[in-house]
Amino acid sequence: MSFAKLDALGHRLEALEHALSILGADEATHMAVGGGEKRAEAMATLAGMYHAEASAPAVADWIESAKAESLSEDQQLALGEFERNYRNLTCLPTEFIERRTAATMRSEQLWRELRPSGDWDTFLPALEGVVALVREEAQLRADATGLAPYDALMDQYDPGNRTADLDATFGDLEIFLKDFVPEALAAQERRLSTRPRKSLNPPYPIEKQRELGLAAMRAVGFDFTHGSLAVSHHPFCGGVPSDVRMTTRYRTDEFLSSLMGVLHETGHALYEQGLQKEWSHWPIGKARGMGIHESQSLFVEMQLARSPEFWEFMLPLVHLHLGDDAIPGWEIADILNEVNHVERGYIRVDADEVTYPLHVILRYELEQELVAGKLEASQIPEAWDAKMTEYLGISTMDNMKDGPMQDVHWPAGSFGYFPSYTLGAMIAAQQWAALERDVPDAREQMRRGDFGAINGWRADRIWTQGSRWSTPELITRATGEPLNADYFKAHLKRRYLDG
Repeated sequence: MSFAKLDALGHRLEALEHALSILGADEATHMAVGGGEKRAEAMATLAGMYHAEASAPAVADWIESAKAESLSEDQQLALGEFERNYRNLTCLPTEFIERRTAATMRSEQLWRELRPSGDWDTFLPALEGVVALVREEAQLRADATGLAPYDALMDQYDPGNRTADLDATFGDLEIFLKDFVPEALAAQERRLSTRPRKSLNPPYPIEKQRELGLAAMRAVGFDFTHGSLAVSHHPFCGGVPSDVRMTTRYRTDEFLSSLMGVLHETGHALYEQGLQKEWSHWPIGKARGMGIHESQSLFVEMQLARSPEFWEFMLPLVHLHLGDDAIPGWEIADILNEVNHVERGYIRVDADEVTYPLHVILRYELEQELVAGKLEASQIPEAWDAKMTEYLGISTMDNMKDGPMQDVHWPAGSFGYFPSYTLGAMIAAQQWAALERDVPDAREQMRRGDFGAINGWRADRIWTQGSRWSTPELITRATGEPLNADYFKAHLKRRYLDG
């Protein structure tokens, strides 16, 4: 039977994915410097094996034949995902992939070299080449899927999302935030006038911070029989659901950035650990896209870990693991002053949850214009500056390093990815509102350090669903309605105006 052949293929692909994921996580954490060349060779070989297996012509025949077989609902859903994945793998000719890979590698390497000096003029020709290839890719994917070009790019990261829906949602959020940012800053100034930010009392030894992070992970539900915590240059959550590899980084002059990073990555890890194990070799057994994945990390970091109830439980753990003199005289309100501080800034990755969506909306709007040919790469600095000035009141015209050269995504050819970040924050807020309707004492449970019901709710509605549904359908099934920016706006008002 053809579905049986797809099932066997799924097992082989899962094994290759497993090997690649663990090798990649090890490279970022424990691999000796001299191991890079052979590690790259091994991973390239495995990636080639994966692509050859997943894109073989026989797979198309199995998919078509399986459509005529008597399949269960889950098998039918898996078949649809097998077909979607196959189409995404095979719609780009080998010759194009080679051209794109060479161009994006050169562009990314040049970006790393020139970003510190902000040398836009020298970098521009490489970026122009990447943009041309992105437009070509968008059209190839559009031809294969029947979607609009930018939707076809975005569909790789969040299946089912369409600009027709997101334009309205993001437009509504943009209007709100442009007025809300100054309101939040004014409210913050009033709070700080009566309770100024307090000084930390470093140093904070790394081993003590590690123990604090492990305690926080354990409390919110991380399964240490199927995962671990290490150190890397940039925090990430990798590995596989049965062996999640999480990382953080430490500073001895403060501890909150590492702790919040650990909690963010734990959100990703809980999702991976909660996926259905019996479907792990099928496409529907995988996490459903970047937006949903980011919603799970931001649910832990933003909805839980930046709330007063969480810190009623967490503050004693800080004293336990770092010592009573770690933050002398600090109360919960002082912690919240730090973790919920709002500030206009140039850098997206350093932005708070109030200003962050405006950074993403800026990129989302420019990306669409670049893909459609309405904006050329040479015009990015002016367009970027105009939006930064409008949205955040700061200019980047003479600061390419902290303006359009700050992210690696465009130099690397990754277009359609940015919306996932803010989608995640909005989905997380909507999930929390739905959860509180079903679990009215969720905040009281969190105050006691009990996350069982909170995790159980998410497991039922998100984690165990895997990729059975498109991103929009999963949101609706989980929360009872389509994505609605009002929940995120209400969350921001409650935290930054009413708090």
